Amino acid sequence: MLESLLLSVLIIAIALAFLCVKVLLKKNGRFTSMHIHDSEAMKERGIHCVMDQDREARQANRAY
Repeated sequence: MLESLLLSVLIIAIALAFLCVKVLLKKNGRFTSMHIHDSEAMKERGIHCVMDQDREARQANRAY
């Protein structure tokens, strides 16, 4: 029981360390945005977030 708890805590600690490597080691490091409107690839494909799509549909009088 205690061994599995320690193993779980160790695995979680290692995962967190890998997630934070960029943030900790790079000057002004931070996680990249996961929002659709911040993604260049999505912008190139013309994909918007649902809030933008809703706003555009309401302005064009096509909201249902």
